[in-house]
Amino acid sequence: MRVDAGVDAGVNVWVDSAEALGSDLHLELAGAGSRRAALMAALRDAIRGGRLAPGTRLPPYRSLAADLGLARNTVADAYAELVAEGWLTARQGSGTRVAPRADPPPPSRRTERAQPTQPTQPTKLTQPTKPPTPPSEGGARRAPARPAEPVHNLLQGQPDAASFPRAAWLASARRALTAAPNEAFGPGDPHGRPELRRALADYLARVRGVRTDAGRIVVCSGYAHALRLLAGTGALRGRAAVEAYGLGFHRSLLAAAGVRTVPLPLDADGARTEELDSHPGVRTVLLTPAHQFPTGGPLHARRRAAAVDWARARGGLVLEDDYDGEFRYDRRPVGAVQGLDPDHVLYVGSVSKSLSPALRLGWMVLPDRLVDEVLAVKGDREGWVSALDQLTLADFIESGGYDRHIRRMRQRYRRRRDQLVATLAEHAPHIRVSGVAAGLHAVLELPRGTERSAVRAAAWQGLALEGLADYRHPDAEGPHRDGLVVGYATPPDHSFAGALDALCRALPPDLAGPADSAGPAGPADSADSAGSAGAPPPAATRPPVSG
Repeated sequence: MRVDAGVDAGVNVWVDSAEALGSDLHLELAGAGSRRAALMAALRDAIRGGRLAPGTRLPPYRSLAADLGLARNTVADAYAELVAEGWLTARQGSGTRVAPRADPPPPSRRTERAQPTQPTQPTKLTQPTKPPTPPSEGGARRAPARPAEPVHNLLQGQPDAASFPRAAWLASARRALTAAPNEAFGPGDPHGRPELRRALADYLARVRGVRTDAGRIVVCSGYAHALRLLAGTGALRGRAAVEAYGLGFHRSLLAAAGVRTVPLPLDADGARTEELDSHPGVRTVLLTPAHQFPTGGPLHARRRAAAVDWARARGGLVLEDDYDGEFRYDRRPVGAVQGLDPDHVLYVGSVSKSLSPALRLGWMVLPDRLVDEVLAVKGDREGWVSALDQLTLADFIESGGYDRHIRRMRQRYRRRRDQLVATLAEHAPHIRVSGVAAGLHAVLELPRGTERSAVRAAAWQGLALEGLADYRHPDAEGPHRDGLVVGYATPPDHSFAGALDALCRALPPDLAGPADSAGPAGPADSADSAGSAGAPPPAATRPPVSG
């Protein structure tokens, strides 16, 4: 190997050291473009052609850099981008290897060419003989081929459908039908069945600290329905403050109703409600105080009080979305903000997370002044929620079945959460997990500039999940947070471990972690001390991987 003249002694030291480590790998770097692009193309060709089989360990990046006469950072960057694209994996103690692939699901009916039949829910990860065709190196980039449908669903917001309490729900339905008055089978009351509103008033007071009576509860089909109803009243008009991260669907719904949303910054204590005074045209603020969606964490007591004080002084309204308040694991229950001031806080809840979104059952706990306005918008008859489902839920609550189900599912989701955290601690200790003290999802915080590539790598691994950027308000100020929003409630038990394994393969590698005993191994290696065999700089200082 030739070393150019004028290179200092320090470089000769790391070259000599690198040549003594690792293994041989024949690669021909041809074609126009940068040396990193040529190296990535050569590695893709070797993997695509089967010369580098799944599971093959690549040489440490220092060793390969010395063999090819490249800069260490050039090889480290190439490894990192191929990991993000799903061609390679990098783990502590295992080095950088050619990635396996998840079993694809059966082809869709729209597939033009017949494919071999595969199991619908594979229970393990296998290695195909030939990876899908990757993006071309020159010209237009083509999306990597991948299964038409994901193998594993890690999307947030979905409970475990297999755990729906079918037998208990059926028993409540039978009792409710037997006891239902004849008028329950006529046109529905837009206020909601009185049996359900009484049951909810008692339950919410006991469990969530809500202060209400049955007359102030209006049954709806969920939070989106509640927003539509409020948009038809004077409660949601003009401008409304929202959290800087939240569901874009809700913002679009408000925009369609002529409501302009103003983002409130977020930090570790939740939305910065003390900044509401700086928005003079705002009369309503939408919050997720029990468990900020999607970043996690409760709204600090100081900021809860600030929101209520602002609403009192401004004559405004706090709209509280209690979307998963029952599911908390590592902290004491966080009560509803509504309990601080029922006249200025409107509370919305549903069974979408606790039971199933298929039921389309929710409720609004309204200030007295808004009850008649909301009922006027809703109309003369109930057109959204089945009276029979309302009666069944009322019995389910009053019989204790709802409490028993919540407590059982809390334990189940806690175990899922613990498994996710333990797997990441073992295989991706450089990834910080947040928002896991409550709810059905976690946020995996990523190095800056890696989110889009991680989402793309997850899709390549057969995972359905989303990045934090999908939830960011378009007008939010401050730096973007890179992260993945990972739901852990939905996958069946038999495939959850496989889903986590695929997730770990999709994560960006640790470019500054400890080296394994066999020597450095590409992006999974540690950074050496200054002046020694060159490690790449920290992730924050490296060029972002393109998405």
